[in-house]
Amino acid sequence: MGQGFDNLTVLDISDAALSVARERLGDKASRIKWIAADVTKWRPAEAYDIWHDRAAFHFLTDRADQAAYVERLKQALRRGGHVIIGTFALDGPEKCSGLPVARQSAESLVALLGSEFVLIDSRRYEHRTPWRTMQKFQFSSFRRAR
Repeated sequence: MGQGFDNLTVLDISDAALSVARERLGDKASRIKWIAADVTKWRPAEAYDIWHDRAAFHFLTDRADQAAYVERLKQALRRGGHVIIGTFALDGPEKCSGLPVARQSAESLVALLGSEFVLIDSRRYEHRTPWRTMQKFQFSSFRRAR
């Protein structure tokens, strides 16, 4: 779907969020697989080359949920594949939409993902919200070892 990417899948716990995303894409939405599921319980039916998580992992504050997420990541991502995870940084907000979050650093993500994943890059990003406050994010990219 543009820029050389195809066979796209979007997973979200919220049917409503998926519906909004499908509407935004219009006719292109039919070229995407849409899955409404809890990522900690989801069973991937196929393997992927890239896993991109923009601000979902940080809502998993329980260690068991974080471990379940990593297990699903390992089930879904091909060896040699890449993962990009965006979370609130260690000095980012403690809550988002009224919910507690688990803030991360590149080092804490390395520890959580384990030795199967090699850190490629890590960046901080400061996001200005519509309410003009700043939120500090941490984006890290990894390659899964072959």
